[in-house]
Amino acid sequence: MRYVVSFLLVILASCGNTYYIVRHAEKAEASPGMANKDIPLSQAGQERALALEKILKNKNIAYVFSTDYLRTRSTAQPTADYFKLPIETYESSQDQDFISKLKSLKKNMLIVGHSNTVDELVNMLCGKKEMDGDLPESEYNTLFIVRKKGKNYVFSEENIYK
Repeated sequence: MRYVVSFLLVILASCGNTYYIVRHAEKAEASPGMANKDIPLSQAGQERALALEKILKNKNIAYVFSTDYLRTRSTAQPTADYFKLPIETYESSQDQDFISKLKSLKKNMLIVGHSNTVDELVNMLCGKKEMDGDLPESEYNTLFIVRKKGKNYVFSEENIYK
């Protein structure tokens, strides 16, 4: 009986996967001479990146994706380090090829984006409009979750940072 229960748990766990999508943590103020495009995280952002790792440590993350900006990679790095994973970069303007790649991966993943890309990621993964546009510039508190259950995608949000 114990083997049957274990087998069923393995089957159920493999029936779906979860996409954890987050906007990069707070960025530092741009200083004179600093490339305005690739700004590092602030101290609060670094703490938030560590908090994200703690939240995801029991989620069996198998892939970590980030745009190729210092602030997104730095947000993803603690989680990638915890799971001993490389950070795979993607273009900030998503296309169907990237979404198809994500959907082909049958394990849990973290995807770090920007205030103007998180909604596109969620909506494209779900195949319908779940989010109404860009995040406010002050939004760093939400983990956006898309769970694949069978052939359906279920969207939810969690306020993860206190």
